[in-house]
Amino acid sequence: MIIGIGASAGGLEAIEEFLSHVPALCGAAFVVIQHLDPTHKGLLPELLGRITPMKVAQATEGMQIKPNCVYVIPPNKDLSIQHGKLHLLEPTASRGLRLPIDFFFTSLAKAQPGQAIGLVLSGMGSDGTLGLTAIKENGGFAGVQTPESAKFDAMPRSAIDAGLADFVAPPDKLWVQIANRLNHDHPAKVDIDSPDDMPVKTQNALDDIILLLREHTGNDFLLYKKSTIYRRIERRMALHQFDTIAKYAGYLRENSQELDLLFKELLIGVTHFFRDTGVWETLKSQAIPALLAEYPVGKELRAWVPACSTGEEAYSLAILFKEVLEQSALQQRFKLQIFATDLDQDAIEQARRGFYSSAIAADVTPERLARFFDTEDNGYRISKEIREMVVFATQNIIMDPPFTKLDLLSCRNLLIYFGPELQKKLIPLFHYSLVKQGILLLGNAETINHFSTLFATIDSQSRLYRRLEQSPSSADIDFPTKYISVTAMTQPEPQTSKSPVNLQALVDQLLLQHFAPAAVVVNKDGDILYINGRTGKYLEPAAGKANWNIHAMTRDGLRHELVSALNKAQRQAEAVFLPGLTVGTNGSTQTINLTVQAINDPEPLRGMLIVVFADVTTPVTRKRSRKPADAEQQALLMELQQAKEGLQVMREEKQTSQEELKSANEELQSTNEELQSTNEELTTSKEEMQSLNEELQTVNAELQIKVTDLSSVNNDMNNLLNSMEIATVFLDNTLNIRRFTSHATRLFKLIISDVGRPLTDIVSDLNYPQLHQDAQDVLRTLVFVEKQINTYDERWYKVRIMPYRTQDNVIDGVVITLIDITETKQLEDQLRSVSR
Repeated sequence: MIIGIGASAGGLEAIEEFLSHVPALCGAAFVVIQHLDPTHKGLLPELLGRITPMKVAQATEGMQIKPNCVYVIPPNKDLSIQHGKLHLLEPTASRGLRLPIDFFFTSLAKAQPGQAIGLVLSGMGSDGTLGLTAIKENGGFAGVQTPESAKFDAMPRSAIDAGLADFVAPPDKLWVQIANRLNHDHPAKVDIDSPDDMPVKTQNALDDIILLLREHTGNDFLLYKKSTIYRRIERRMALHQFDTIAKYAGYLRENSQELDLLFKELLIGVTHFFRDTGVWETLKSQAIPALLAEYPVGKELRAWVPACSTGEEAYSLAILFKEVLEQSALQQRFKLQIFATDLDQDAIEQARRGFYSSAIAADVTPERLARFFDTEDNGYRISKEIREMVVFATQNIIMDPPFTKLDLLSCRNLLIYFGPELQKKLIPLFHYSLVKQGILLLGNAETINHFSTLFATIDSQSRLYRRLEQSPSSADIDFPTKYISVTAMTQPEPQTSKSPVNLQALVDQLLLQHFAPAAVVVNKDGDILYINGRTGKYLEPAAGKANWNIHAMTRDGLRHELVSALNKAQRQAEAVFLPGLTVGTNGSTQTINLTVQAINDPEPLRGMLIVVFADVTTPVTRKRSRKPADAEQQALLMELQQAKEGLQVMREEKQTSQEELKSANEELQSTNEELQSTNEELTTSKEEMQSLNEELQTVNAELQIKVTDLSSVNNDMNNLLNSMEIATVFLDNTLNIRRFTSHATRLFKLIISDVGRPLTDIVSDLNYPQLHQDAQDVLRTLVFVEKQINTYDERWYKVRIMPYRTQDNVIDGVVITLIDITETKQLEDQLRSVSR
């Protein structure tokens, strides 16, 4: 198990607090990624080595990772991991916006799928968020320091707000959370892609969980890959420390909140701007230009991005389309409307806001950031022109009707989560949704399988396909269906204190009052709730599983028009009337008028729509009277003339207004360009200052620890010198006083302010006039001098003068030590007297 630790400003204390609670034989390896000053020597290994019993080393190229060790990123390097070895890379920029934590976490996620753990601690900015996303995508775990315990909470909050944190705790509690996962016994691995080989109990528990999810959320995961669902369930089991899936299924029955969390776990969408750059380059250089060439006079194109997550891919497509139009000067002839959908309502809301953290600078070029984004605090907001190209909506691709008449459909990295049966249903549905020569874009690990008759390959490596004009029959297309209860069909909203509603009586009354032909009542999703009259000429049941959705039952000639009419009727109060439609009916055709009306009254039917089919008989040609109607004609001509004059006045006023608006727009454009230029400069300066501030924070923390160490050493030295009762004087190269001990004041009249003065200026009790000359000789010859010198009051001292050597072996003055030998001299005199 390899644990990546990412920190920035204020992170040193958090790292020390975390590692101090990790046992020496924990069985895991730790890689510390800290924002460091590129010009400053790193002190982190030395500092961390003092608080952990594990071996701490600075990472070097090709270093093999071993358990129970801590590895620290060196300054001015990016770090990656491959095959259990660390690799150093030169950063793209030594200063400014750098994301070393994201870089390493992404590398760790790929190198240790399902085994990686990423921790984000104190720091400014959002570095680490994208890296944790990659770790989660590959089945790893993400831990975050509580923002309250962090000196700088921007990085932890960014990861938490992105919904990536599996556990949030103070640094001293994070290891407990990790240890629970390391020590948790997972259930035995089974071949979950082969249900027949799966243990019966496991299969039954998995089916129970899928059923619970369907009942609780309305979304069916039955046809998803069992491996995908099981892996996500295992993560939740590990968090709650269940050893069998059956126990977890029982826990789900009693905890609806856990069902919501599991549902969110299954919906985790990993996406980036311009993910897989090679695919986007192919789309830009080949597919989109070829699509535009199909319509020489121009067109408003339609695109659909299912499973759009937080919107990055949809916005990437809009930006790319804008760039192609600008390069080919076709802005006036083409427009693109993108429909982006996802099952996750929270992700859709985030996509609608169009705001992203500063970490997207790793995926979006500076030119695109300046052109298509507006800089805001700690991030970027998508520009208005790109935002208006995309419509976001919540949709379940396997249960809701698809978008139609599409020119481009981008469904990347979604089919890989579905089983083969569901994939076989969706590919024909995509073919049905696309227009002639429409483009289908799939993910790198996805293909059209056996549907080569429906699509031609544009670029196999990029998974780009073009729709072939060989339409499958309606029976070959399995249109999405929803599970609808009888209660939901008859009572859209719960009624209180009212008598039961007779749906048939109300519908019959409405039809008798307003319509006589055959008609059906549907809900907003197209599910048929009531049928009146004989509708067999217009609708027919689809082959296969019973499907009472009007989109699946509509005959040829009505399908596209009905989709458009239903959508339009929901947006307006008036009825939508489509005359003269030709419908295929059992080998012949029938001309009908189609009417679609949203129902607002009576109350129980509100929100439903009524679809009316009226046969059109062959019109009878009649001879018209050719008598002139001069008076009527004259009145019409007069009205026409008045209308022309009014129109002319309006045109002139409009032209004047347009000129004024154009002038104002040019001024605003000029001001906007100046402000944009200033904003870009300020953004660059801000990023550089933020990076520099983070580096200074780290350096300051390291130096603070050094100052504390030096203070401690200084205290030790002072106590040592004073305890030995040896008078010591330190002189510099010019023989000025650098430092002295308290015992030296008994021989020299020294005070604190004498530091920096020549020793010869100080009055001494020593009878040693050659002291200054001897010190100069020692400084010149580097040979120490030792003499016994008396004082004027008959005390004796052994004086030793030695060179002052620095740690780098440089002579930087002399040291004079004076040892009191008065008692020794007195004993010598006594012995000498006795011997006489």
